[in-house]
Amino acid sequence: MAEKEIWVIGIHITDRIKDAGKIQEIFTKYGCCIKTRLGLHKANGNICSPAGLILLELTGEPAEFPKLMDELQKVGGIEVKHMEFSD
Repeated sequence: MAEKEIWVIGIHITDRIKDAGKIQEIFTKYGCCIKTRLGLHKANGNICSPAGLILLELTGEPAEFPKLMDELQKVGGIEVKHMEFSD
């Protein structure tokens, strides 16, 4: 069995209100590559933090993974990091 690349991307968003639309457009474009999406942000009662963290587990064609990261990194106000594993 051939080794499979497993990528996890972390996206730290500092202004969710401003950047959410742009980020969602990119997620939609690469939707077939996103196996799992987990969004984390601080919430206290009726108040949500403007910052947040999104974790993506990617699947499919590994050649698409860097393209997704490149597009995300072009969005101002966010930080993008990734981890790579082999199965």
